Amino acid sequence: MFKISITPLDTVSLKESLQTNQAGACVVFEGWVRDFNEGKSVLSLEYEAYAVLAEKEGNKILAEAFIKHKILKAHAYHRAGNLSLGELAVWVGVTAEHRGDAFLACRFLIDEIKARVPIWKREHYSDGARAWINCATRGEHKDVTR
Repeated sequence: MFKISITPLDTVSLKESLQTNQAGACVVFEGWVRDFNEGKSVLSLEYEAYAVLAEKEGNKILAEAFIKHKILKAHAYHRAGNLSLGELAVWVGVTAEHRGDAFLACRFLIDEIKARVPIWKREHYSDGARAWINCATRGEHKDVTR
């Protein structure tokens, strides 16, 4: 399951949703809002998503992970809205019988989600500037505004 969430993510519940007695491994990736990027001091992030399309593409990626890797369960969630430093922006969890499959699938999922899902990130900097990051399809990439 892939979902866009406008509310903070409960990592304990998310991890519990992956539990199964067949699993010998669980791999979780958490992406947090950090305070520095590309030489600039970051105060916060803003994520926008076309939720219907994002969830459709995210679920397509999850289906691909089940085909490519021997996994038992996989879930991914991405936040939308304004996020402060330290907040969880993206969560991906995978269970498998063996750790190798879980690691590979988790890496595949986060890489594909970042590359293909229509979610746009705007950084807010300490100098008052803002910029959309890696958003070529949004038409505003790297345009810095004050």
